[in-house]
Amino acid sequence: MPTAGHQNGPAASPLLLPGFDYQRIDVAGVTINRAIRGTGPPLLLLHGYPENHLVWRDVAPALAEDHTVVLADLRGYGDSGKPAPDTAGLVYSKRSMASDQVGLMRELGFGQFQLASHDRGARVAHRLVLDHPGTVTRLAVLDILPTRHVLHNVTRAVAAANYFWFFLATGNGIPEHMIAADPGYWVRAVTGQLLGEGVSIEREVMDDYIRCFRDPGTIAGSCADMRSALGVDLVHDDETFAAGQKVECPVLVLWGTQSMAASDPLGVWQQYAPDVHGNALPTGHFLPEEAPDLVSAALRDFLD
Repeated sequence: MPTAGHQNGPAASPLLLPGFDYQRIDVAGVTINRAIRGTGPPLLLLHGYPENHLVWRDVAPALAEDHTVVLADLRGYGDSGKPAPDTAGLVYSKRSMASDQVGLMRELGFGQFQLASHDRGARVAHRLVLDHPGTVTRLAVLDILPTRHVLHNVTRAVAAANYFWFFLATGNGIPEHMIAADPGYWVRAVTGQLLGEGVSIEREVMDDYIRCFRDPGTIAGSCADMRSALGVDLVHDDETFAAGQKVECPVLVLWGTQSMAASDPLGVWQQYAPDVHGNALPTGHFLPEEAPDLVSAALRDFLD
C-alpha cells in the first residue's frame, strides 16, 4: 500500500510507494516524475488512463526483489510535466511520450532495459520499441491491441467499448469543460465500468487519481493524448507497418477475460511482432490492480 510522504518538487502526490526513491527529472524540457527501487536488470513500468504510476503499487515491490524497477508518470499524467498541446498533435504523440521515457532511462544510466506497460502506457511502449530498436530487450503489454489495428477495425461493439477514445478526442474544448466540471465523477465512472466484477480501487488511491485530474493540465494533456492517437499516431503506425517494421524483442501479451472483446489477441499481435506469447487473466481491464499476484508471476516468468 502507498504511504504518506513527500516528493521532490511542488504539488507532489501525498501517496508514495514504500522503499521507492522519488524524484522529478528534466528530460529535454519535460519534467518526468519517477520512483525507483531494487537492484538487478533495469525494468521500466508505464501506467495507463486515467491513472498514474500507483497502478503498479502491488506489482512493483515484488519485481524490485530482483530488478531495478523504475516507475514513471507519462507526460500529461500524474506528477509529470504537462506541456500545452499543439494543433498538430505532436506534443502528445506516442513518439514524443516514448522519447521522454527513453530519455529518463538514459538519465538514470540505462541504455537498455525491459519494459512492462498497461493501457496508454502500452501504446507509448509499442511506439518506443519501434522508434528505438535495441533499447528494449523484453516488452510486456497489458490489455491492449495495437492502436492501428483498433482504429482500422472499428465496429459498433468496438466504438461502444471505447467510446471515451472518441469523446476525449472531440475538439472545441468540449471534453475538457465537461471533465473539469466534476473530475471525481469522471475518473470513478470511467474506471468503474472497466474494472472486473466485484472489484474496487482503494479509496486513497482513487483519490490520488482524481487529484491529478483536478489539474487542468492533466485534463488537457490526456485529451491531447487521445487526439494524437486518432491523428498523428495513426499516421506513424501506418508508416511503420507499410515499411514492414516490427517489434524486434520478445513480447508478452496479457489481457482480461472480462475486458478485451478480441477473439485472438495473440494472433493480432503476431502481425506486429514475430516473437509473441501470453494469456488471459480472470480480470477486467486493470490487470495490475485486479490480479497483482498473477501479473507479478507472469512478468517474473517472462523477464530476464
